[in-house]
Amino acid sequence: MSRFPKKNNHRLGHKVRNGILCLLAISMLSAMGGNAWAQAGKKQPRVQAKTTIKARKPVTRQNRITPQIPTANRNQKNKIFLERADVLVADENISRDYQILRGNVEFSKSGTRMYCDSAYFYDSTNSLDAFGHVKMNQGDTLFVYADVLYYSGVDEIAQLRYNVRLENRDVTLFTDSLDYDMVENLGYYFEGGKIVDAKNELSSVYGQYEPDTKNAEFLFDVELLNDDYVMHTDTLHYNTDTHIADIVGRTTIVSDSNIIYTSRGWYNTDADNATLYNRSLIVANNGQKLTGDTVYYDRAKGYGEAFGNMVLTDSVHSSILDGDYGYHNEKENRSFATLRARAREYSKGDTLYLHADTISTFLEEGDDSMRVMVATPRVRFYRVNVQGLCDSMTVTERDSMLNMYDHCVLWKSNRQITGNVIHVHGNDSTVDYALLPDYGMMAEHIGETYYNQLAGKEIKAYFENEELRQLDVNGNVQLIMYPMEEDSTYNKLVDAESSYMKILLKPKQEIEKITMWPDVTGNVTPLYLSKRSQYFLKGFAWYEALRPKEPDDIFIYPEEEMQKLMGTEMTKRRSVRR
Repeated sequence: MSRFPKKNNHRLGHKVRNGILCLLAISMLSAMGGNAWAQAGKKQPRVQAKTTIKARKPVTRQNRITPQIPTANRNQKNKIFLERADVLVADENISRDYQILRGNVEFSKSGTRMYCDSAYFYDSTNSLDAFGHVKMNQGDTLFVYADVLYYSGVDEIAQLRYNVRLENRDVTLFTDSLDYDMVENLGYYFEGGKIVDAKNELSSVYGQYEPDTKNAEFLFDVELLNDDYVMHTDTLHYNTDTHIADIVGRTTIVSDSNIIYTSRGWYNTDADNATLYNRSLIVANNGQKLTGDTVYYDRAKGYGEAFGNMVLTDSVHSSILDGDYGYHNEKENRSFATLRARAREYSKGDTLYLHADTISTFLEEGDDSMRVMVATPRVRFYRVNVQGLCDSMTVTERDSMLNMYDHCVLWKSNRQITGNVIHVHGNDSTVDYALLPDYGMMAEHIGETYYNQLAGKEIKAYFENEELRQLDVNGNVQLIMYPMEEDSTYNKLVDAESSYMKILLKPKQEIEKITMWPDVTGNVTPLYLSKRSQYFLKGFAWYEALRPKEPDDIFIYPEEEMQKLMGTEMTKRRSVRR
């Protein structure tokens, strides 16, 4: 009789049966070999083992591998040689296509050496997968490091992944994904990277580098960084030997002193200068902007030069300088324009348009720096309330002085002022006074062929609310006037001479008082008895044909009329005094 209950005997039978099945399974696995377990969980090679299991072949294991075919020519095209490894394993049950190499693995290919900790070597296709401390080098100039390398002998492309670093003399490329074309000797990344040389650091989403030519190309979110500025663009070509950047797309260059906007050109980062095209723009921190069809910029010297439709805008001084050629020195705060040069000044509400062959501006150093503009020769200017011309002109900002020299003509309303030198002092948007220190003549057109005229050695005119209020004349005073009658007609002519004269005027230019001293000579002649020769002072001429009527008229230079001005008595007197 059994010692155990029946239900316990039933359980025991199950246990014995399960134990026997386990023993049979272990026996079958032992017969197949332990490699099936050993391979579980390992990274599979690029070619998977066949699923149909044939009769097991023995595992070949070889230690301390000697060079593969030691006497073979190592310069054979696209032929990889296994030079050494600590361990080689060939297991046809896993794959007939590759061998497993471990420990101090070294390959060679046409002068290139490859090193790693372990590898799969596909001898038939001259391909390999390398893992751990991967290193490639060509001679003593090009070195590439990575965690993983996949090399295809079919297309001769090396794919390097994770912590990739390419070193070519003083150039280093950093990325996590680099494909290297061994035929073209060209490396490129596509998931972000950067290239660093002795001068700059360049980063982008896509980049490529050619060690033979030192040419690099960058695409998408490109940034060039150095100690002086940062360049942002989406496309950039760069040479790591010359350190010249070829700009081929919309680009912004930001520095402490200015911002440059351009879409085409090149930048020499060694010399720190650039030639830029397509109306590039330089915006300085002091509010000045320089643009042109072509712009040359020297950052080291702080010098910008523009060719073709140059425009220099100064927002601080409310002025614009333009011409077909010009430059601006931001360190010296000096500007220049020529070839259809024009200056526009709009700080006083009404814009002044001025043209000359050459216009320059600069800061005059002193206790109180003063901005000065010089225009010469053939100066013409237009403002709604005043127009003029002369041979040369200076405008000083601090004292609001406009100084005209040689063959000067100034028009204001129906008045004309001529002289060898004219100084005009402004106050906000109006004129305070005008001074003619070296002979001058004032004329007022009152109708038909009649002109009030005044000449003297020195004339000073005072203005109030754009109207003439007082005239002081010193030396050699000559006067021709047509007094207005009560019925607003002109019936007589007055001519007079003296040494000094003062004229006071009321609003609407009505004469309040005329004082002449010490001795006065003259005549009052009815118009019907006067002769044509009495109508004009010697040297008088009315230059209305030269007067700019609108802003663009400053570029019109009537040669014939100007020759008349050059030959006046005023000019002759000036030449004698010189």
